[in-house]
Amino acid sequence: MTATGAIEATGARDAPAGPWWWPRRRSAVLDVSLAVVSTLETLFEGLDFAHDAGLPSWAGLLLGLVVGPVLVLRRRWPVAVVLVSVAVTPTQMGALLSVVGLYSLAVSDAPRRVIGLLAGMSLIGTLVSSFFTIRQDVGGEPDFQPPTWFVLVMAVAVALVVTAPPVLWGLYVGARRRLVESLRERADGLERELSLLADRAEERAEWARNEERTRIAREMHDVVAHRVSLMVVHAAALQAVALKDPEKASRNAALVGDMGRQALTELREMLGVLRTAEGASGRSSAPVSDEPERLVAVASKVKSAAEAAGAGARGSGVRSEVSVQVAEAGVGAGGEVRAGAAVVTAEAEGEGPSLVELGDLVGQSRAAGMAVELSVDGVAGEGGYPSGVEQTVYRVVQEALTNVHKHAPGAEARVRLAHREGEVAVQVENGPSERGAAGVGLPSGGNGLVGMRERVTGLGGVFVSGPTEAGGFRVSAVLPGRRGQ
Repeated sequence: MTATGAIEATGARDAPAGPWWWPRRRSAVLDVSLAVVSTLETLFEGLDFAHDAGLPSWAGLLLGLVVGPVLVLRRRWPVAVVLVSVAVTPTQMGALLSVVGLYSLAVSDAPRRVIGLLAGMSLIGTLVSSFFTIRQDVGGEPDFQPPTWFVLVMAVAVALVVTAPPVLWGLYVGARRRLVESLRERADGLERELSLLADRAEERAEWARNEERTRIAREMHDVVAHRVSLMVVHAAALQAVALKDPEKASRNAALVGDMGRQALTELREMLGVLRTAEGASGRSSAPVSDEPERLVAVASKVKSAAEAAGAGARGSGVRSEVSVQVAEAGVGAGGEVRAGAAVVTAEAEGEGPSLVELGDLVGQSRAAGMAVELSVDGVAGEGGYPSGVEQTVYRVVQEALTNVHKHAPGAEARVRLAHREGEVAVQVENGPSERGAAGVGLPSGGNGLVGMRERVTGLGGVFVSGPTEAGGFRVSAVLPGRRGQ
């Protein structure tokens, strides 16, 4: 409501807007009907007033025609309606105008002091008018001469009956409307807040899904890629050393190499699916669930081909340690693919590889023909390191050696592990690839260094990688010895 008593029109929900200041059409119809009834009332009362005051009839009709229609403004300017009703109180006109005007004023958003002031003015005006009217009527009766206090009591009663009920009822209805509107606004606010929370929850869920994709991709890459890479290296060695029946051995070994490269290609595709952050989880769940089955099928073919290669080597009398390792690598690759999720869960529970197994890891690369040296400086503190730190160091060394197999065949490598106060450092450095050394043609998806960096930085460590001045490559990582350092 404005300072002049004007109420801003606000339409109800799902209701057609009314003309001008009315919130709804039915409100306009009601006010117009009340104005018509009030006009008829004031016209008749105007005639009586003109007759009693000795005025022309047209003056009374004109006064009634001006006062009655004011009721149509009761929603827009209730203060003006009450003021008009108070002004015409001495003429005893506009009873409906006074009652409806007081109700409209009380139900509006006008200040309480304004409502009280105007209600008091209307009460006093009605009291004075009723007092003189009653005294005049009683004075005309010779048989009934009541005292003055009786006339005053009757006038007060009439004034209260005319003024109090519409004001009290209007205050109640106005308070109820404001309460309902407050509850409605609160409900709308809660609805918006819940919608915002739902959007944020969806964003957090999408972020969690993306993080889980990345983690699974990193785990699958670390667990599978290293062994499959060694399998391909062993297959290339078998192809080179098979002297007896070289054609069959070479063909079987080439099959092992092809299947291993295919397995790595399929794995890279799976990693790409897992790292994709686009699309809903429902759309991405199908390709994620299908890729492991394809990898299992590929791993089974690798195992069969490895067994065939081993049988061919036995027939030619060349069953060496290399063929045995090829078969073992095939089984390991298939097993790791089948149990990829189990490996991720096990490592998450602290059952993954540890620093004690670094010697075996380096030994596998030596068996594949790599010249690699392992050196350890210092000793671990009491209680050792958290399982996550040991697993990360192991995976960094594993991935670095895998990259040497892929990108620097024949190069010498050195693994340094240093136990320091409150931290552990690891460095894997390789020299340049030997001239004339043929690569095994392993595909690369570019996820190795990214995965290592994510692992190390996720634990609060520092990761650095890059080429050396001698033409080789160096990978270094420093991790805190305890969580939160």
